[in-house]
Amino acid sequence: MTRNLAIFLLLIFYAELLVSGQEKKKILTLNGYVSTLQTAMFDSLSGSFVNDNIIHNRLNIKGFANDNITFAVEFRNRLFTGDMVKTGTFSSMTSGDHGWMDLSWNVLDESSFFLNTTIDRGWVDFNYGKVQVRVGRQRINWGQTLVWNPNDIFNSYSFFDFDYIERPGSDAIRVQYYPGSSSVFEVAVKEDYKNDVTAAALYRFNKWGYDIQFLTGFANNRDIVFGSGWSGAFGSVSFRGELSWFQPAENFLDTTGMALFTIGFDKSFPDNSLAQLQVMYCNDPLGHEDITSLLSGNMSAKELAFSRLTAFGQFSYPVTPLFNVAVSAMWFTDLKGYFTGPSLEYSLAENVGFSLFWQHFKSNLTDRRTRINIVFLRVKYSF
Repeated sequence: MTRNLAIFLLLIFYAELLVSGQEKKKILTLNGYVSTLQTAMFDSLSGSFVNDNIIHNRLNIKGFANDNITFAVEFRNRLFTGDMVKTGTFSSMTSGDHGWMDLSWNVLDESSFFLNTTIDRGWVDFNYGKVQVRVGRQRINWGQTLVWNPNDIFNSYSFFDFDYIERPGSDAIRVQYYPGSSSVFEVAVKEDYKNDVTAAALYRFNKWGYDIQFLTGFANNRDIVFGSGWSGAFGSVSFRGELSWFQPAENFLDTTGMALFTIGFDKSFPDNSLAQLQVMYCNDPLGHEDITSLLSGNMSAKELAFSRLTAFGQFSYPVTPLFNVAVSAMWFTDLKGYFTGPSLEYSLAENVGFSLFWQHFKSNLTDRRTRINIVFLRVKYSF
């Protein structure tokens, strides 16, 4: 951890030197938010409850050396209290950093609470003409669809982790070349805490009103990956899709690969309501019998499917400009189970919002039945 932290601090110090060495006035921006998230988990209202709370502060710092050099550092500071903390294992699970640089620390760690600080962004960006190079912890978003992203091989995420809107990042080097106004060629390389390397190239262009992309690379020191994706519209309906094939490098010529294919549709209506549909097929899903495995984070793009066929739907409706309600559902055919998730969001004041989320999971396998409810109450102030 000490070596990685030293490298990270040197990177930021170099960026500071670049800024201070410019004749142009140094410019920094700061924004973020503070929120409190209360959670109650139970299988039924008549049973016992597991209660937890997270006070979450995010700080986003961005600096501009000149028109060609930018850098950023972003922090997550989270104070955990509640029943999960008292188990004694939750703090060690949270302190783990899956990046090459260990940038997560439990600053305080007691029996009834712990305070974690994580640097989930820290990069320097150089751009000149048609070329852009970014070095450091960053998000490399290659996804085109809205729920599952088989093309997002660098930093995939869970749909159920709604409170982490920034999404995970990667310790990577990313080079982008823009041959035209609607096309880009990218090469990126990342390394994680296991020293597993992911390296890939992507080409995205616009044709027939659609953004179309193709990618190929080497994922997590194990798989050769090929993928494609698109996003566009026919009429007033948006149409998106992604396909990825993961083939073990050691068995490249056999048929042991995994295919993930997803398509989605979304439509906005005149009253600003929004409907979304998406389905995903996988020829070799993970096969977890416990539906609660969906809640685990740090998934790779290969770990998105728990069922051969998964379907998703969501509808959101703005009751007033300040009050929005939504309901979502997911069906897992192999698990004989489903997820439902009603939610509401209300703007209490300028930059202050209140949210209620209810996540209900149920599976009906003959040898194991699972039912779990998680209710979240959040108040959030953004600055």
